[in-house]
Amino acid sequence: MIEVRRIVTQVEDVFHEFGPRGGRPQRRAVVAVVLANPFAHRYEADIQPMMEAMKPLGVTLARRLLDAMRLDAHRIEAYGKGGIVGAGGESEHGHLWHVPGGYAMRSLLGQQGVSTKAIVPSNTKVGAPGASIDIPLTHVDASYVRSHFDTIEAAVAGAPDADEIVFFLAMSTGARVHERVGGLRADEIKGIDGLR
Repeated sequence: MIEVRRIVTQVEDVFHEFGPRGGRPQRRAVVAVVLANPFAHRYEADIQPMMEAMKPLGVTLARRLLDAMRLDAHRIEAYGKGGIVGAGGESEHGHLWHVPGGYAMRSLLGQQGVSTKAIVPSNTKVGAPGASIDIPLTHVDASYVRSHFDTIEAAVAGAPDADEIVFFLAMSTGARVHERVGGLRADEIKGIDGLR
C-alpha cells in the first residue's frame, strides 16, 4: 500500500527580515515524501488502513527531518505538517497524514525531553505537479503562542502527479525573526492543555 517515490528535504536559516539583524537565525526545515496514491481515480470508502500503514514512514521522516536540521531536539520550538494530493485523488486522502505525521514528530521530540502538548497544525489541498503549500507552524507546547504562528512554503518539483500524494513535516527553532504582535509569550506557557 505504501510506495515511496521520492523524499526531498529543505533546510533554511532566516537571518534577517527588514529592521535590525536578529540575534540568532531561525532554522526551519521541511521533509517531503512523494507516495503513489492507491486510491487515485476511484472512490474508496475505507481509507484508514493507509493511515495505519504510514506510521513507520512518519517516524522515519521525523527522524530524517531532525537529523537534517543538525541541532539538538531541545532547539525545536515549532512544528507543522501538510499534504498535496494529485488531481486523481481527493482532499480526504491528504488528511490520512494526521496520525502518522503529527504523532511521529510529537513522539520523537517527546522521547528527547521536549514537551509537545500542542496539536500539530496542518494544511492539505489538491494540487497540480509542482504546486506549493503553506505549512502552518505553531509552538510545540502551546498553540496560543503568537510569536510562533508562522508558515513555511514547500513544494516538490514535478509532484504530485495525478496518482501521487506529497506529505510534508516541518520544524522550526523559534519565533519569527521580528515577532512583535503581543499575546502569550513562550516564557509564559503553563503547559497544561496544549493551548496556553
